[in-house]
Amino acid sequence: MKHPTALLIEDEALPRQRLREGLAELWPQLQVLAEAEDGERGLALVLELRPDIVFVDIRLPGLDGLQLARRIKGLCHIVFVTAYDAHAVTAFDQGAVDYLLKPLATERLRETVQRLQQRLQLPPAELARWLQQWAPPSLPSSAPAVPSAPLRWLQASQGERLHLVMVADVSHFRSDNKYTCAFTAEGEYLLRLSLRELLQQLDPEQFWQIHRAVVINVAHVARVDRSLGSMEVLLKDGKTRLPVSQSFQPRFKPM
Repeated sequence: MKHPTALLIEDEALPRQRLREGLAELWPQLQVLAEAEDGERGLALVLELRPDIVFVDIRLPGLDGLQLARRIKGLCHIVFVTAYDAHAVTAFDQGAVDYLLKPLATERLRETVQRLQQRLQLPPAELARWLQQWAPPSLPSSAPAVPSAPLRWLQASQGERLHLVMVADVSHFRSDNKYTCAFTAEGEYLLRLSLRELLQQLDPEQFWQIHRAVVINVAHVARVDRSLGSMEVLLKDGKTRLPVSQSFQPRFKPM
C-alpha cells in the first residue's frame, strides 16, 4: 500500500523541526518528501513531487502561504500553520483541510492527523468530476442565486459544544424545517439554518438535493441503486442509504 506523502513549507527552522518530529511520532507512515523555506521553492516542490499533503506557513517570504494555496488548490490537501488565529477563516476559504496554531500542541496536531487520514480515504476529485458531467447545464430560474465563493466551513453544535466543521467532510444534510443536521464520519452536528438557507451557500455542483429534506455531497457517494421506479443513494460509509424523490431522479438518469 502506498504511504501518504507530505511537504513542509515553513521559513522558521524550529517550528519546522517540531512539526516534522510531531508528525513522525503521530503518523509514522507519513513520508515527508521535502522541506522548503519560502513559497516559491515550495510551489516548485509541489509541482515536481506532487505530495498528498502540504503543511504551509501563512507568512512566508515572497509568495505567502495563501497565495501558494491558490496556485496549488486541487492538487493536494492543505494544512495551514500560523501564529495568528485571525487567519483561520481565510485559511478555510482557500480550501484548507485544517489549520495549526503556533506553538504546535500535540493534541491539536493529533486531531489534524486524524482529519487528514479520513480525508485521504476519499477520492473527492475523481468522483466529483465524474458525477458533475451529468449535472444539468444550469439551475432552474426559480433557484436561489449561488454566491461566487461557496461555503467551505460551518459553525455547528454538538450538545453544548460549538465545532468548526469543514463542508467537504459532510456526507449529507438532513432538515426538519427550522434546523438542519450535518452528518460526517465524526458524528452529527446541528446547524441553526434551514436547508433552503444552506443551499444558497453551497456549491451546487458538489451538493445535490435528492429530497425536499436531504442534500448529499457527491464526493461521498458510492453508488446509486434503482429498482422499479425507486432510487437510493448509497454513501461510502457502506451503511447509509438515502431515497431519491421522483422529482430529483432525472438528475441521475444518464448514469
